[in-house]
Amino acid sequence: MSMDTVTAPERAPWQPIRYLWRVPLLLGHIVLGVLLCSLILSWNQHRVMKNGRAPFAHRMINWWSRMLMRIFGLRSVLIGRPLPDPVLFVANHTSWIDIELLHSQRAACFVAKAEIARWPLVGWMAATGGTIFHRRGSNHSLASVMAVMVERLRGGRSVAVFPEGGSGYNGVLKVFHARIFQAALDANVPVQPVALRFARHGRRVIDAGFREHESFMGNFLRLLGSAPLDAEVHFLDPVPSTPDARRRMAELSRERIAAALEDAVPDQATA
Repeated sequence: MSMDTVTAPERAPWQPIRYLWRVPLLLGHIVLGVLLCSLILSWNQHRVMKNGRAPFAHRMINWWSRMLMRIFGLRSVLIGRPLPDPVLFVANHTSWIDIELLHSQRAACFVAKAEIARWPLVGWMAATGGTIFHRRGSNHSLASVMAVMVERLRGGRSVAVFPEGGSGYNGVLKVFHARIFQAALDANVPVQPVALRFARHGRRVIDAGFREHESFMGNFLRLLGSAPLDAEVHFLDPVPSTPDARRRMAELSRERIAAALEDAVPDQATA
């Protein structure tokens, strides 16, 4: 572990106190999310960015995600500049909240595991927000997902993926799968790596996401009761398109994300 990397301190005595006010806020925010999905997102699923300005539905996703993170004690921090739609965002993945973290800055159609579609309420909200569901380990499912990704990208929507193929733990950055980059090549859109980094006082906190063998609910409750953290979204330089070398695109994306995870960047905008 480097000197600039820490684990989140345990503050068990404060957790019950945080639950007292965070749980009611979370329940109310979920109800608000249901209303937004029903009244806004369900009627504006195909809206796209025009002249670099996000549509109202996308700005509502940004706002709702930022507020959700605030409830969990996470302050969304923007570092770098996202490319205008459409773009394929590729990000590291250590927590279930990574989707909301990226959504706090840019609305995108995420590729997520098919199990989420069956989760009560959450699956419906994710689908309404444009999530593309994938059955892991199924080549047929991946081919279908790739086709939908290309369709969304050509239609003007950005798509976000986690090329590690699953969440890591304790800050581990796994190998990036190269095949997913083909969607950007087929749709002729840029690929922009995004580093999602949890920090306190500029020092990376490696276990704000999943710990080894930690369940979803275990991480959910731990994060809900944890001390405040910065949740940084680093939009990095796009990687050059190389049609004959998807592996190189994947490796370069991973290299840039790995560097951003270790280095604090001073130019920040807090949402």
